Amino acid sequence: MDPEPSQAFSVNQSIEQITQKLDVANLHYGHGAIDAQSEALWIVSKQIGLSPADTLDHLEQILTSEQYEQAINTANERITTRKPLAYILGEAWLMGVPFFCSEQSIVPRSWIAELIVNGSLEPWLPADGKVLDLCTGNGSLAILLALSCPDMHVSACDISLPALSIAARNVDRHGLSSQIELLEGDLWDALPEPNEDNLFDLIICNPPYVNANSMNALPAEYHAEPALALAGGDDGMDLIRRIIANAADYLSERGAILIEIGNEYENFKKAFPQIPVIWMEVSAGEEQVLLIQAEGLH
Repeated sequence: MDPEPSQAFSVNQSIEQITQKLDVANLHYGHGAIDAQSEALWIVSKQIGLSPADTLDHLEQILTSEQYEQAINTANERITTRKPLAYILGEAWLMGVPFFCSEQSIVPRSWIAELIVNGSLEPWLPADGKVLDLCTGNGSLAILLALSCPDMHVSACDISLPALSIAARNVDRHGLSSQIELLEGDLWDALPEPNEDNLFDLIICNPPYVNANSMNALPAEYHAEPALALAGGDDGMDLIRRIIANAADYLSERGAILIEIGNEYENFKKAFPQIPVIWMEVSAGEEQVLLIQAEGLH
């Protein structure tokens, strides 16, 4: 039974109580929060209008009864619906940056975000260069690139118009409409015919890559997301085959393509045994994200 909202609770006490509620509810995480405590922090931070990181500096702040009640209601909705918390709150955070979020696109998350922010991609990001975010979804990776490299022109494309509508909101939110171009289409069909004047120095891509068996075993939280953005066919490589087949046509001579493949390392190696790959280290390990230089695609 939930405590009476008329009682006064600090931020820290509220986080502890909500953590306990979530802990016993058999939820699954991975949509911007790694566990019950992370989601409890996120829920409470939304009520006091701070980022989750900044909320840690206000743990003794007292919530109003309305704030506390809304936090409890949010936790109850998370438990009842099994939806990702980002959909319930309408917002997600990636590398400390906020993004609008809805069920029109998957929740912002990608190991590629780490590589953008920590500078690992600088060798492939020349001054005044051009970058493509293929399968942009909500636009979060394109936006992180634009924020990190204000002199770069970023193109971002997706097959889903609903997802692109969320991306457009996020681009506007961060004041990047002059730097980021959004395009609709099925992979390369979204782009003009390549020529020497419109090639990219770097292409980043977090495509649908979940294999069929894994799709069937996903918990409810993941099935709340558009299957179009997750399912990669029997071995997870359907979209990646199409991406790699044409990527060289759109890359500059010294360009490269960066692709997230998640847990599909073995399937990728079976599908592309001859392609020279640079595996990029992220917090999840060295088999989640790969880079192929243009010369390796010919």
